[in-house]
Amino acid sequence: MILQTTKFRKIKAKHAKELLEFLIPNAEEFDVLCSTDKITFNPELPKHISSAFGEVLVFTLANYTLSTAKIMDNKLTFEAGFGEENIGSVVSVPLSAIIQITEEETPLFINVAATLPKPEPEKTQNPFELNPRNKKFMN
Repeated sequence: MILQTTKFRKIKAKHAKELLEFLIPNAEEFDVLCSTDKITFNPELPKHISSAFGEVLVFTLANYTLSTAKIMDNKLTFEAGFGEENIGSVVSVPLSAIIQITEEETPLFINVAATLPKPEPEKTQNPFELNPRNKKFMN
């Protein structure tokens, strides 16, 4: 399945990066839906906040949060406040973990591969392996 290939995932991450590079300086507000298990918080959030997270999180990037947003090392990073205490943390989301980007509930980007398990490394075959008559020489 093409969704499970590393090449497809790289294409989707590149598309997310290009769209975010456009949106960050030009949009007033947009939402990013992400796979929770790949997100990091610095400093880490208290358990009473992080334990309430589901498998996916929606972040609305607006105002201060949007002003701190940037792309670094194939990750979207931004500062946000969490919980009633408004505990500040720098959120770091790998581009490959972004499932959807929307503006005013209109989908601008969808990456269904972000919800799939990480693909196995793709094995490349050399010309010797491609010849079926050589199978008897391989382990």
